[in-house]
Amino acid sequence: MGIRGPEKLEDYFTLFVCDHVITVFSKVEDRIRNREGDATSLDLKKEEGDHEPEAAKNWKKVLAENLTMVTEFLLLGFSSLGEIQLALFVVFLFLYLVILSGNVTIVSVIRLDKSLHTPMYFFLGILSTSETFYTFVILPKMLINLLSVARTISFTCCATQMFFFLGFAITNCLLLGVMGYDRYAAICHPLHYPILMSWQVCGKLGATCGIGGFLASLTVVYLVFSLPFCSANKVNHYFCDISPVIRLACTNTDVHEFVIFICGVLVLVVPFLFICVSYICILRTILKIPSAEGRRKAFSTCASHLTVVIVHYGCASYIYLRPTANYVSNKDRLVTVTYTIVTPLLNPMVYSLRNKDVQVAIRKVLGKKGSLKLYN
Repeated sequence: MGIRGPEKLEDYFTLFVCDHVITVFSKVEDRIRNREGDATSLDLKKEEGDHEPEAAKNWKKVLAENLTMVTEFLLLGFSSLGEIQLALFVVFLFLYLVILSGNVTIVSVIRLDKSLHTPMYFFLGILSTSETFYTFVILPKMLINLLSVARTISFTCCATQMFFFLGFAITNCLLLGVMGYDRYAAICHPLHYPILMSWQVCGKLGATCGIGGFLASLTVVYLVFSLPFCSANKVNHYFCDISPVIRLACTNTDVHEFVIFICGVLVLVVPFLFICVSYICILRTILKIPSAEGRRKAFSTCASHLTVVIVHYGCASYIYLRPTANYVSNKDRLVTVTYTIVTPLLNPMVYSLRNKDVQVAIRKVLGKKGSLKLYN
C-alpha cells in the first residue's frame, strides 16, 4: 500500500510548519556543535558581520550584576541621625542595663521566695527569661552599630538573628495568652483552680509556648530567606526584621508575604482574642463581687498583665499585620523601639511597682542577704 499524500490545506500547512521547525532546530544544533568543537566559527562570524548588538551586551551585563547573590547585609539603623547616635548609645545602653537587672531580679526573686511559687509567677518568670534573651538578640548588635562605621551582618547571622528574635517574640505573645487564661481560671473558677492550673498543666503550657514560638519562627525565616537576594543589601532598620529584609528580594514575594501574614494572625490575633474573651468573663465575675475592696483586689491582679498586653500586642500588630509595601522606615522604627526596648522594660517595672507580692518578696530576699552579710 503506498503512502497517501495530504488531502486538506490544513495538512499542507502542518507539514510546512513541522518541516520549518525541524530545519530551525537542525541549524541551532549545528551552531552549538560548531561553537563547542570548532574555534574557527568565531572567525567565520566576524567575516560575515554577525556581531552581537551593543544593547544586548549591556543588558547581559546589567543582568549579571543583578544576579550577584547577597552574602551580607548592611544595617542602616540610625545612621541618618549623625552625631545624635552617641546620645542614643548612652540612652539605649542605660535602658538595656535596666532591662537586664529588672528581669534578672524578678526571675531570682520568684525562684528564691516560696510564696511566689504559684502558676501566675511561674509564667511571669518564663516571660522575664524570654524577654531577657529577646533583648540580648537585638540590643548588643544595635549598640555596637551606633558606634561603628561598618554595620554589616552576614547572610547567615541575619537569618539567625531573625529566627531567635521572632522565636522569643512569639513565645512572649503565647505566654501572655496563657497568663490571661491563668487569671480567668483563678477568678472565675477558684475552686477548680488547683486542678485547672496544676504544675503538670503549667509545665505543658510553658513548653507548648516555647516550641510553638520557635516552630512559627522557623517557618517565617524559611519563607523569607528562601527568596533570592540580588545586589540590593541595605536593610533600612537596626536589626534583621521581616519587612525591611523581604523588600530586598529580587522576585515577587506576594505568596510568601501572604503566608507570613497568616502566621502573624495566628500568633497575634488569636491569642489576643483569647485574652479579650478571658477578661470579659473576668469582668463579669468581678462585678458580681459584693464588696468594693474585693473587686479592687481581684482587678489589681489583672491590671499589670493587661498593661503589658496592650503595649505588646498593639505595637506588634501595627508592624506585622499589614502589607510590606506599607512599611515606613522612620515611623516603624520608632514603633519597633517601643516593643523591643520599652515593653521588656515595662514588664519588670509594672510587675514590681504595681504588685505588692513581688515588692514584699524583693524586700524579704534583700533582707535575708543583708542579714547574712551582717552575720558573716
